Amino acid sequence: MSALQNRQFLLKARPEGRIERSHFDFVDATIPEPGPGQALVRVLYLSLDPTNRIWMSDMDQYMPPVAIGEVMRGGGIGVVVKSSSSLYQPGDHVLGLTGWQDYCLADEGANAMSVLPADLPIPLSTMLGACGMTGVTAYFGLLELGRPQSGETVLVSAAAGAVGSVVGQIAKIQGCRVVGIAGGTGKCRHIVEDLGFDAAVDYKAPDWRQQLAAATPDGIDVNFENVGGEIMEAVMGRMNLFGRMPLCGMISGYNSGEPMRADFAPILMRRIAVRGFIVSDFMDRFTEATTQLATWYLEGKLKHEETVIEGLESAPEAVNLLFDGGNVGKLVVKVS
Repeated sequence: MSALQNRQFLLKARPEGRIERSHFDFVDATIPEPGPGQALVRVLYLSLDPTNRIWMSDMDQYMPPVAIGEVMRGGGIGVVVKSSSSLYQPGDHVLGLTGWQDYCLADEGANAMSVLPADLPIPLSTMLGACGMTGVTAYFGLLELGRPQSGETVLVSAAAGAVGSVVGQIAKIQGCRVVGIAGGTGKCRHIVEDLGFDAAVDYKAPDWRQQLAAATPDGIDVNFENVGGEIMEAVMGRMNLFGRMPLCGMISGYNSGEPMRADFAPILMRRIAVRGFIVSDFMDRFTEATTQLATWYLEGKLKHEETVIEGLESAPEAVNLLFDGGNVGKLVVKVS
């Protein structure tokens, strides 16, 4: 890349279905100069997440949608290359909202980027996945809202994805029986043989409903919901009385343009406690979660799975892997 350029993806149009390259302008901008209390960060890894699709939409959401003409929002990890701030030193690795670009500015204050320990004993990209935001999502969603007890059955959809794969592993650490729903025999084999799930359901198979019933003979106590739609409804029909359902995502409907609907009858009849959440709800406890996740990782109890795509220019096509089931674990772009 040119030393005088900052490649950026600017949102050009809001998608009505799949994300396409035509929804962005890919431009060369001048690398910004840090002002007082700021640092210049070179982005190393970009996190691709289902919420990217939500941020592109003009809809009710937990953050303002990305405005037309703005740099596409995205989380990432970078390295400080120049600083006018006592908070950031050149060479520091930082984590936060970087945007889809080569360089960004880190500011002090409420939205300050997190400085990672200099002697971090785990790979950087792991801090975007199992020991980072997706791991924290799994940690609090399952333990605080799902409240699993040893011996209970925990089911997680999108089980081979970034959040689902960690949910299943934490549930096993808690002594639960874990069932995952994933797409394809390869992913189903992976979550059982490599991640330690007790059973898997292949939602791409014509008999997936029968597989679900066979995998949950004693019902489901906790449903960690990532998918929505007919899969969610089928799972709710298998839940036990007073089951818990952390609602993390409904990815099956993000590209449809239609409101996601569900049959609420099982919630009433089975007295299911459903709680929607966003990981930022637990912002004040992130250190607790990342410390525990990193400990499990170093102890070999938690595996980090990732799919790495090379090059910032690949981001618009790569993000669709999330909706096509083309990734295993955390999806990241290696920017530079």
